[in-house]
Amino acid sequence: CRCVELDCWDGPHGEPVIYHGHTLTSKVLFKDVIKAIKDYAFKMSEYPVILSLENHCAVDQQKIMARYLKSILGDALVTKPLGGKMPTNFPSPKELKGKFLIKGKRLNKLDVLFSNNNTVEDEMVSEEDEAAECKENSQKQKPKKSKITLAKELSDVVIYCKSVHFNSFEHAQSNQAFYEMSSFKESKALMLAETSATAFIHHNMDKLSRIYPSGSRTDSSNYNPVPMWNVGCQIVALNFQTPSKEMHINQGRFRPNGFCGYILKPEFQRSLSSQFNPNTVSNRPEMKIFHVMVITAQQLPKINKEKEKSIVDPLVKVEIYGVPADNACKETQYINNNGFNPMWNERFEFTIQVPELAIVRFLVEDYDAASANDFIGMYCLPLTSVQNGYRHIPLLTKRGDIIPSAGLFVHLMLLDAQ
Repeated sequence: CRCVELDCWDGPHGEPVIYHGHTLTSKVLFKDVIKAIKDYAFKMSEYPVILSLENHCAVDQQKIMARYLKSILGDALVTKPLGGKMPTNFPSPKELKGKFLIKGKRLNKLDVLFSNNNTVEDEMVSEEDEAAECKENSQKQKPKKSKITLAKELSDVVIYCKSVHFNSFEHAQSNQAFYEMSSFKESKALMLAETSATAFIHHNMDKLSRIYPSGSRTDSSNYNPVPMWNVGCQIVALNFQTPSKEMHINQGRFRPNGFCGYILKPEFQRSLSSQFNPNTVSNRPEMKIFHVMVITAQQLPKINKEKEKSIVDPLVKVEIYGVPADNACKETQYINNNGFNPMWNERFEFTIQVPELAIVRFLVEDYDAASANDFIGMYCLPLTSVQNGYRHIPLLTKRGDIIPSAGLFVHLMLLDAQ
C-alpha cells in the first residue's frame, strides 16, 4: 500500500502545521504539504495514495484541513463510496487509480450516507492510538484514554479508511466493518504475529492493518517489516528518511509491478479456508532449493576516497528474509585489495519453505579485521522475481540509488525441492 502519515498540529495564524510532535523537527504548513503531495503522488505510480491523518488539531483548524484537502486535491479526493451505493468490500487499486484516500477518525458509520439520518454534529472521539502513545511518551504518568473533538467536515472525508481501536480479532470479526481499520504499534503487531498468526492473517483478508514504528525510536530507526508482511499486514510504515537494512528490504518487497506500490498477496493469505501459520511451516509442497554461485564483481567504489591508494577488500553476503524457518545468511571469503574485478566462485544453497514470502538481499562489504565491515553496495528483490541462469546484479547505495558501473556476476537456480 502507498501510505503517507501526516502528523497534524495547530499552527499560528489559524494555519495547521505538520511536524513530529514534541520534537525539534521543522514545522511545515499543512497546505504546503498537501500541495506537494498533489504534485508528486502520481509521478511514479498512478495507484492510490492513503493519507493517514494523526490529528492533534482543535476543531477550527480541523475544518481548515478539510477545506484544503478538498480544494487542493479536488476530484482526486475520494469523498463518497464508488458506485453510488453502500459498498460491501474495497474497490480494487485499479478502480482507485489517481485517487487519494483519507485515513482518520469518523463520527459515524459509512451507511448513514445512504440514509436520511446524516445530521451528526462535531463530537468527541477517542484519539488515534498513535497520537495517544505520542502523548504518553511526553508525560511521566500514563494518562487516561485521550479524547478529542472531531469536526464533521474532517470526518466526512474519511470513507474507506476509518480508524478504530483494536480490541481483539474476535471482536473485530463480529463488530468491525471492512472499511474500519486499526493501527498497531510495532511491538504489539509483532506479539500478535508470533502468538496469533493465523487469526491475524484472516483479519487482514478483508480489513486493512497499519503498523507504525514505536515512539521510542527517537533516532528514526526502523523495525523489521517482514514478520508483519508474513501475516498479511498491508501498511507497514517505516521511517523512509533513514537508510537501513529494513528500507532495503522494503524496496525489494515492492520492486515487482514496476514499483507501483501494490503487490498481490499469496493465495494462502487470501483464502478463507487457509490455516497457514508462518511460524510453523515445514515440508510444504511449494518448497524450493535456491542455488547461488557468487562468481565476480566489477568496479566496486572506494570507501575511503580521502586516501588515494585506498582499495577495498570485498566480500559478498547472500541473505534470505521470510518466515522464521527461511531466514539465513551466507557469505564469501574476502578478497584482498581488489575492487576492480574480485573473483570468488563460491557456491551456496538455501532451503526455502515459503518462497512466496522470501526476499533475497545481495550485500557487498569491505572487510575490516579491527571493526565492523563497511557497506559498499546491495540489491534486494523477492525470491519469486529471481530468474535462473547467469545474471548481472546492479548495486545500489544505502539510499537505494544506482552505483554507476558497479555490479555482481552470479549464477542462480531456484528449483523445486526433490
